[in-house]
Amino acid sequence: MTTSDELRLLPWSGPDGKPCFLSTDDNDGHMSRLADNIESVQLGTAADLLGEVLDVLADGNAELEELRLLAKNLTGALRDTLRVAVSRGHRLGSSEPRCS
Repeated sequence: MTTSDELRLLPWSGPDGKPCFLSTDDNDGHMSRLADNIESVQLGTAADLLGEVLDVLADGNAELEELRLLAKNLTGALRDTLRVAVSRGHRLGSSEPRCS
């Protein structure tokens, strides 16, 4: 099993908003693959939102409500992206160097 500094931060929160962690030696296990897939969806959503925001800002005629909705969605996407970055950064920092 992994040590406490090797826990994987999962891309979702618990019911009370606290972070969820995974402790496993199997990076190809069901929960690891589920977390990988959710991270991929979250990053794709962030990329799509960025494209949408660039289009709306380039238009110059955006309604205030449209901008508020985009800001709300971007805030969520940024939160998710930061969680993915932190999780992956921790895993990179705790992994052993591999020899070819």
